[in-house]
Amino acid sequence: MDEESRLIRAGAGRKPEAKTVAPAIQRGSTVLLPNARALYDGTFGYGRSGLNAQHALCEALCELEGAHEVQLFPSGLAAITAALMAVLQAGDHILVVDTVYKPVRQFCDSVLTRFGVGVDYYDARLDAEALLALATPATRLILLESPGSLTFEMQDVPGIAAAAHARGVLTLIDNTWGAGLLFKPLAHGIDISVQALTKYVCGHSDVFMGSVAVTDRKLAAAMQEAVHDHGWAVTGDDAYQALRGLRTLAVRMARHGENGLVVATWLKEQPQVLRVIHPALPGDAGHALWTRDYSGACGLFAVVLRPGPEKAVEAFLNALRLFGLGYSWGGFESLAINGDPQFKRRKIAIDYGGPVIRLHVGLESPVDLIADLEGALAAYEAVSGA
Repeated sequence: MDEESRLIRAGAGRKPEAKTVAPAIQRGSTVLLPNARALYDGTFGYGRSGLNAQHALCEALCELEGAHEVQLFPSGLAAITAALMAVLQAGDHILVVDTVYKPVRQFCDSVLTRFGVGVDYYDARLDAEALLALATPATRLILLESPGSLTFEMQDVPGIAAAAHARGVLTLIDNTWGAGLLFKPLAHGIDISVQALTKYVCGHSDVFMGSVAVTDRKLAAAMQEAVHDHGWAVTGDDAYQALRGLRTLAVRMARHGENGLVVATWLKEQPQVLRVIHPALPGDAGHALWTRDYSGACGLFAVVLRPGPEKAVEAFLNALRLFGLGYSWGGFESLAINGDPQFKRRKIAIDYGGPVIRLHVGLESPVDLIADLEGALAAYEAVSGA
């Protein structure tokens, strides 16, 4: 062969000679098949359907979730929207918890409704009987998030799942708080378990990814078809990073949970604090459900400050040095945001009594985090007089 041909073929044919702890990353769009018949036998066709690292991650997530099959998506939001599109059609109706993640609400209001799906929001505090009373003959699915975004309301997930099944209604939960480790939705009767792997599974705030886990084979086929039809895919490099994070998930979550409870317990005693919303704290409205269903806590919770003006909230946030001001969570670092501006989209108005600050407690020393919050509370008090 000419040199041009030799250079193109050189180094492409050797198999790995050593077994490594982690799977090899395959970076490829084209998959070379062994013969003409294999072109159309459905085994492999294109790298978008996943290669070595993607398959290894799905296998590990099946173990984590207790699932028959897991599909990967380029973000947590994509995982939720994909699952919705896979099971809903024009004329269907969906009940969505009012504390749902804001971008999911946007998708429901702007996309699902445009395609003829009816959407209604329900109070996260409803029990299973009251919730199913809102269902109509067209209700196809109930979308849960427990604990709820920003304000951490707990739902009776097994009770709702059982009541929904009795009515022939599917259930989907955003289980990012539980990360598939602290809570097992599929084992509690949920049909579709979704999480943003971006958060705790990846764990380092540098990868976007989501997953959908199911046990029912018909739902698994529907998810596979949705992935194929819409062209969703994740790269081998990102799948490798997610799998690497998954290996240390249990260790990191234990520290997040421990640190979070130390900080939350301290905050409860501060004069500027009206209350702390954390399901793992005794006395929290959701504590009984958390104790029954969860094996632990993560580092995400909310603190309600005593009433004060917006400028006092800004003073609190601007005084923080270890807590970064940023969205997302689940990485090694601590974060804080003001939740109040997002409540305007909710259908059910709830008075929390004061400004709501969402905190993500990372892996830093709780002593240092408490010192940081102490300075921020002093800044809040100086402006508000709280």
